[in-house]
Amino acid sequence: MVSVKIEKSDRDGKKMKAIFYDNNGKKIKTTHFGASGYTDFIKSGGDEDRKKRYLARHTRNNEDWNDYMSAGALSRFILWNLPTLSASISSYKKKFNLK
Repeated sequence: MVSVKIEKSDRDGKKMKAIFYDNNGKKIKTTHFGASGYTDFIKSGGDEDRKKRYLARHTRNNEDWNDYMSAGALSRFILWNLPTLSASISSYKKKFNLK
């Protein structure tokens, strides 16, 4: 089972990063996501109208939200899912069967 660690990004212009590991703890990939300087569902205090507008914009971009390692999926399911970061991370891990 793939595991993931989600933390604050150390890359300029990005909010968060996800580090993916295989069953043996070997790093597979690091994905930085979320543009810093912009709001998200969590920062907006759970503003449903903002979430709807985000989803409408990003649905048109043909983002692959099924690729759990993609920046688009991470933004969608971590930053724009539930009103708290911890709840969104738990939901994301459960949705994609990650540890």
